[in-house]
Amino acid sequence: MKNFPRSFKRNAGVSAAMLGVSALLLSGCGAAPDEEGSSAEGATDFLGCMVSDSGGFDDNSFNESTYNGLMKAKDDLKIETKEAESQSETDFTPNLDSMVQANCDLTITVGYLLADATKATAEANPDLNFAIVDDQSIEADNVKPIIYDTAQAAFLAGYVAAGSTQTGKVATYGGLDIPTVTIFMDGFDQGVKYYNEQNGTDVAVLGMDSFTGSFDDVSAGKTTTQNFLNEGADIIMPVAGPVGAGTIDAVVAANASGKDAKVIWVDSDGYETLSSGNEVILTSVMKLMGEAVEDVISTDVDDKFDNTPYIGTLENGGVALAPFHDQEANVPDEVKTSVEDIKEKIISGEITVESDSSPK
Repeated sequence: MKNFPRSFKRNAGVSAAMLGVSALLLSGCGAAPDEEGSSAEGATDFLGCMVSDSGGFDDNSFNESTYNGLMKAKDDLKIETKEAESQSETDFTPNLDSMVQANCDLTITVGYLLADATKATAEANPDLNFAIVDDQSIEADNVKPIIYDTAQAAFLAGYVAAGSTQTGKVATYGGLDIPTVTIFMDGFDQGVKYYNEQNGTDVAVLGMDSFTGSFDDVSAGKTTTQNFLNEGADIIMPVAGPVGAGTIDAVVAANASGKDAKVIWVDSDGYETLSSGNEVILTSVMKLMGEAVEDVISTDVDDKFDNTPYIGTLENGGVALAPFHDQEANVPDEVKTSVEDIKEKIISGEITVESDSSPK
């Protein structure tokens, strides 16, 4: 894409933006960015913007991690920022249009579900840049995908789960049946199977076809987890954003009644981000979204934006397995040693982790 001067981009008249403002006012749903935005002392003439998925920026998951990257870029790069939280999918387009009206130099959209709205807005505004987290379906000069091969880190989590279970049963479930969810589940399942192959065991994975149908129904997460616990699973990995809080609640309650169950969190280090229930977190499958977001913003600040996808892997540190924290003593030493060896074998290609949802 041709990198136009900031002044040109900021002053370009965009009819779609005016329509977007009207739509936003009529909808009354999306949280529009602050009128003045926020800026750091000595800010550059660059406006970095962000639109969340419906989980909001306090979801203890991918929205929050991405938002933290924007805030770090604000501090480190001295840029101006604006953000809009989506309460539902109907807010995506109005929120994006409001960013166009603000003449954002770069707008980052958070999540696979924003793909259609992002594509339409980017096509209507070729002089503005966009990036989207967790989607690579958009082919446009002004859209940069930020995607992650989370199956790699989830493979390690599956191995840890299989090597740490006391019941011989572990479980996972998703919020929605979409690629950015199933990629975690696929990697987890393969990691358990690899453990079985290497150790002559038969640890079972429950829930591979289980989805709650949303990212916000916490009660569904609790019920789903209770069902897994009743079936004998003692380690559960929810891939469901805020719905995962229901898993934490169910496991904490079960442990208070005598069980010894644990949770594997996703996207962020749940031990660090959750306000309660941290003690039941065995580990987390992390996507280091904040680092990627700041890097993409920095590139655009330097007028070096391109649409080449950023792909987070174990090799470049874009995905990782979190520390075991309070659960350190509950993970056998031989499992810890094997996980480090497996990580290197995945990086070298000796072990191949495959998912239909893996970045291509």
